[in-house]
Amino acid sequence: MARPRTDDKRSRILHAAVKVFAKKGYFGARVSEIAKKAAVADGTIYLYFRNKEDILVSLFDAVMAEHLEQGRQELEGLHGSREKLRSIATRHLKLLGENRDLAVVFQVELRQSTQFMERFTASWLHDYFALLDHVIAEGQEDGSLRPDLPRTLVAKAFFGALDEMVTSWILSRKDYDLARLADPVVDLLLEGAALPRTRSARLALAAASGSGG
Repeated sequence: MARPRTDDKRSRILHAAVKVFAKKGYFGARVSEIAKKAAVADGTIYLYFRNKEDILVSLFDAVMAEHLEQGRQELEGLHGSREKLRSIATRHLKLLGENRDLAVVFQVELRQSTQFMERFTASWLHDYFALLDHVIAEGQEDGSLRPDLPRTLVAKAFFGALDEMVTSWILSRKDYDLARLADPVVDLLLEGAALPRTRSARLALAAASGSGG
């Protein structure tokens, strides 16, 4: 959410909104509380935002625009779907794991309204899944991912695992490095939860059953 110095007040307001929304909840928060937290006059808020809803929407826009842009840049220097998925997972968990207030706003307050969910899904979440789809397609083409699975299913399963890790971290109120879960999530997606020998035996059994008619 870094901003040019000319936009310092707008950035302060957005940072203050994260703290107020996380503490009071979106519907319980007042614009005056955000202004106080940002150390600006109440009227200053309306020089940058139309209303409280516009603050929340602008917050999501600012965070996701930076998150996706930096994520794309990181992927350009990586090779292979495993490394790219690990990069996406690490960035996702690190973004929210380093700011519990932001995580609360994204995981809880965003989901208080169907309107917010629909808007977020149609915009930034759509772009996020497009990025995942590209990486998954690459993995299916190079043989590192199963080509028979729908890419949408794989993307949603991957995102769902990361999403649940963040939600569990918030609810547990424990202080641990959320980004360290990136590798296990990627390994689970690519390798499954079964022991290698057990998994191989099941695959062999399935193949034998199929050939036996």
